[in-house]
This record gives sequence, C-alpha cells and structure tokens, in this order.
Amino acid sequence: MSRTILVTGGGTGIGRAIARHFADQNETVIVTGRRPGPLDDLAAQTGVRPLICDHTDPEALLRLVAELPERVDVLVNNAGGNIVFDADGKTDLGSYARDFRANLDANLVSAALTTKALDDRLAPGGAVVHLGSIAADQGADSYGASKAGLATWNLSLADALGPRDITANVVSPGYITDTEFFRDQLSDERRATLIAATAIGRPGTPADIAGAVAFLASPAARHITGQVLNINGGASKTR
Repeated sequence: MSRTILVTGGGTGIGRAIARHFADQNETVIVTGRRPGPLDDLAAQTGVRPLICDHTDPEALLRLVAELPERVDVLVNNAGGNIVFDADGKTDLGSYARDFRANLDANLVSAALTTKALDDRLAPGGAVVHLGSIAADQGADSYGASKAGLATWNLSLADALGPRDITANVVSPGYITDTEFFRDQLSDERRATLIAATAIGRPGTPADIAGAVAFLASPAARHITGQVLNINGGASKTR
C-alpha cells in the first residue's frame, strides 16, 4: 500500500532528491517550499504534489495542514539552510541577533513547528526524519548551533513518538554537491579542503542523503530511533 510522504523544502537539492526517490517507489509524495517555480518543475517531472509553505510561520503551517490528508506516514523535515549566506554583512549587535535567530528559526524552530502541526496526522508505523549537518559537531556559528539543537530536540521527540510506534531520527550530511546551500560562494580551495577531509575522496551527493532518509523511513529501520546517522564520507568519524 502506498504511503504518504511529506518532504519540506523539497524543490531543490537534497529535498528534491528525497522527493524523487520516494516518487520512484510509487509513494504518494507531497513537497513544500517557498518558491513555486522549482516545486512546479518537480511536480511536472515526477507527479509529486507541490504546496507553498514557509515552515517558520505557524499560520502558514495551519494552512498547509488543512491541505494534507488525514494520515502522513513519513515526515521529512528538510527545509532550512545557512542564513549567513543571504545576510547583508552588518556586524552590529542587532544584526547579529537577527541573523542568529534567523538560523534557529530556519533549521530548528521550523522542524519543531512542522512536527507539532502534524502531530495528529502522523501515523503509527511511520517515521520523522530531520536533516541535520556535520556543522552540528564542527561549528559554523549559529547554523551549527541550530543543527546541534535539532539533534538534541529530536531525543525528546523520539521519546514522545515512540509509544505511538513512530520513529524520529536525524540524517547529518557532510559536504554535498549539486545543491544551493553555498549560494555559489564556495571557493575552489575550500571545496578541495572539504573533499580532502573525507576518507573516500569524494563529496556526497543528494542521492546519498536520499538513500539514508529512505532507509530510516523503511520497515528495516523500525528499531532505530533517537539517533543521528552521519553521511559524510568519513570526514567526521565515530565509534
């Protein structure tokens, strides 16, 4: 039986790859974003259902929920990004506070609000998967802090959803190519450094992340919850 999958921020990059992966498996896929162009393009190619939503806005989320089916089997909280790349460069305290809060809203608050808004739609046997980042362990100022907060908040979420037979996990990518994340601001030198830090000598791809998300949402992962799955080519190792 086809499941209903909601992928937030799914118009481009990693989210788009995740949506494509589930659509290729004949799942019912709903994709959200703030820009209609990429969403409509993906819908024309794959048959996913596009919906406009700013996941930092509670009112927008209430409108989104009204458009969703009664049952959502998999929620992928992918929407977010590093707001620093879009900042105006001002360094006064007020600007710093604005940009710091913007990253928290985009990457942590948005996931919490979305999950809360969908609470009564999340189906038993389902999964919530958040997109984290290697920056949670390596820094990157407010962006890294927001992703670290996401992983910590997920621990409580896993406890809350577990009795309902719903898992909650984080997929934490390292450097991934073919996304809009760096806004074309990544130098060749920095890119080479990021690749050299991996054990396997290549950057990740959106498809690498889509595969990990699909696994955590699959029947094979029903006893995995409250975890962070690192997908970084060995750039950050654990034991």
